[in-house]
Amino acid sequence: MSSPASVANVVCGFDCLGFALSEPCDEMIIRLIEKKTVRIINRDDFNLPTEPKLNVAGASLLSMLQQIEGNFGFEVEITKHIKPGSGIGSSSASAAGAVVAANELLNLRFSKLELVEFAMDGEKVASGERHADNVAPCIFGGFTLVRSVNPLDIIALDFPPMFVTIIHPQIEIKTSEARKMLPSRVSLKDAIRQWSNVGALVSGLQKGDYKLISRSLEDFIVEPVRKSLIPKFERIINESVKAGALGGGISGSGPSIFMLSQTLKTAQEVENVMRDIYSKTAIDFNIYQSEINAEGVKVIQ
Repeated sequence: MSSPASVANVVCGFDCLGFALSEPCDEMIIRLIEKKTVRIINRDDFNLPTEPKLNVAGASLLSMLQQIEGNFGFEVEITKHIKPGSGIGSSSASAAGAVVAANELLNLRFSKLELVEFAMDGEKVASGERHADNVAPCIFGGFTLVRSVNPLDIIALDFPPMFVTIIHPQIEIKTSEARKMLPSRVSLKDAIRQWSNVGALVSGLQKGDYKLISRSLEDFIVEPVRKSLIPKFERIINESVKAGALGGGISGSGPSIFMLSQTLKTAQEVENVMRDIYSKTAIDFNIYQSEINAEGVKVIQ
């Protein structure tokens, strides 16, 4: 399996909007075993837990096994290329990839919505909460809107051709810690502005209205309290927009910053801007360029 990175929140859509990337992707191999358990084999240097209930892929598969009769389980080999704590859905790639791969071995027994439910149990291991804004686009592909978590209701959104440029500063921001920063109350004025942007962004995506998409990429609730965690955040945003980007913001809980562009040429110019800004700091970084991934997790025979 090839399981993609993803961007959650998409500026104004905290915990409800997300989209899948074409790269980077984790690699996973899964096999049936003759015992109702999950066996984890890590093929990378991130030293993630191999105890199934402490591993996001393992927890997702354990959740799936609870819904299956029969004395069999899964062995999964994971080679991660998405660094944990990067803000581009490392945990969700593991969770989503595991359940999609297992479902292939089960002759597609479960629906995509059911797979998201299992993967959310894996996400809880990483962040302390069951959320679907990363795993939904990984499983459905493209842009998704999580209308409700209980009961789970996911809407796959149409979207026009777009490219994304992401800079990942090599600092770690844990999702669980970033969530503690969130305000417990917001003003009605800010809430109205946020709702309006989410609605407008969804409309812009559906219509292919790039100007409306650009105008809607504003966050009045989450970004103002989290941006201080990311060096050069405001300069990256401002200079990228000057270079032609539609807009962008914090990817997930950070530290990655994403910018959407209408064309590949603009995305490349945005990459140059990002590289120039961070090259003048002492912080190591990676930059990714990608189209929006309409397929999500991919089975590789």
